[in-house]
Order: sequence, then C-alpha cells, then structure tokens
Amino acid sequence: MNPIIELAKQYNLCVIEDAAQAHGAEYKGKKAGNLGDAAAFSFYPGKNLGAYGEGGAVTTNSETIANFVNRYRDHGSSEKYIHEVEGYNMRMEGFQGAILNLKLKFLDKWTDLRIRNARIYDSLLQDIDDIIIPRRIPDTKHVYHLYVIRVKNRESLQNFLFDRGIATGFHYKYPLHLQKAYTHLGYKNGDFPITEKVMQEIISLPMYPELSEEQITYVVENLKEFLSVS
Repeated sequence: MNPIIELAKQYNLCVIEDAAQAHGAEYKGKKAGNLGDAAAFSFYPGKNLGAYGEGGAVTTNSETIANFVNRYRDHGSSEKYIHEVEGYNMRMEGFQGAILNLKLKFLDKWTDLRIRNARIYDSLLQDIDDIIIPRRIPDTKHVYHLYVIRVKNRESLQNFLFDRGIATGFHYKYPLHLQKAYTHLGYKNGDFPITEKVMQEIISLPMYPELSEEQITYVVENLKEFLSVS
C-alpha cells in the first residue's frame, strides 16, 4: 500500500481500498480501511464479519467523502425530499446493524482461529511440490477470508474432494477482462497471460473459524491422495 499511496500522491489520485474481505487485516501496523482515502467493507453473510443479509460500510477520515457517501446512499439527499445529486437506496437495515454489533465482539477471536487454521494448512502443505500455498507478506496481518492454493487440474481436484465430502470453491473462476460485462474494452484471451494462468489453477480450501485440525488434516490427506494418482 505504501508505494500505491506515494504514486497516488504524485498524480493527485484518490486511493480507495477494497477491504471487503479484510476485516481486521493490518499493513505495517495500520488497520485495513485506514490506509487510503476511503475503504469499502462488505458484510455479506459469508464474510469474516457477516450480517444476516446484505450490508456494507465505507470508512474514511475525509468529511467531504463521508458527506458524499451519506447523500449517495440515501437517494442523493442530505435533507428529506431535497435531492442534490442522483443517488441510490443503499441504507442498511437496522436489524443487520444489530446483528453486526453483536458479532463484532467475536471478530478478533474468529480472526485468530482463521490464522491458526491457515498455519496448520501451511505446515501440512509447504513441502508438496505440486502445490503453491498463500504467501505471507512481512509486516502484515492476514485474516484469511479464504485459503487459496494453486494446483494443476483444479476441476478434477474439486470433484475428487467433493466425492469425499469436502467442499471447495473457485474464487474466482474467470478474470475480469474476459467477463461479458467488459467486452467493450476489447480485451481477449491471451492479453493477460499471468492472470489467465493463475485463474486456471486457484482453488479455495475450507476455511472458517470453527474448522478443526482434524478436519484440515482430512482435507490435506485427500489432496495428497489426488496428487499421487493424478
């Protein structure tokens, strides 16, 4: 983030953090959501801090940005019936806020459990030549919303694990430049070869606070079995 922020200052750019999966993450002693000009957090139920429905938040130290967001989320209005800009109805339900307020008390504990589980995965997978495990960057705190490895034949691996009661995911299956929504940009297969290669190899293993060491060992044993026969 530091080089990004320096570059932004050089060109007078605004830095907006995508902190949707980074609740409690840290970079050089600073919390995610407190690094750039603003940050967006997701409270989708599957996130590290999830509501019971849709929700999210923007953090910022800028009064100008905070005022803009408050208007934009409420039909472009800062006073009832007066609309200064075109906006949206993005007001999170109070019920979701109540759920989040309760769950927030457990976030640090859940984060510690995610880190513990990631380290168990690391220790069991680090010496397997056919797997690339996540890299921990110095001076950071990773919160492991996902535990993503790289492996060949990931679709076959997913089917193999599914047959043994292990759910996995592809986060994400297709790169943005090949999505239909961005065809107007004119990119084609081969324009970003590293991205395209990685997207064919990534697979997310089970990761959540309540995951036990026994369950992780079971996942890894079956992963090893797949590699031994594939």
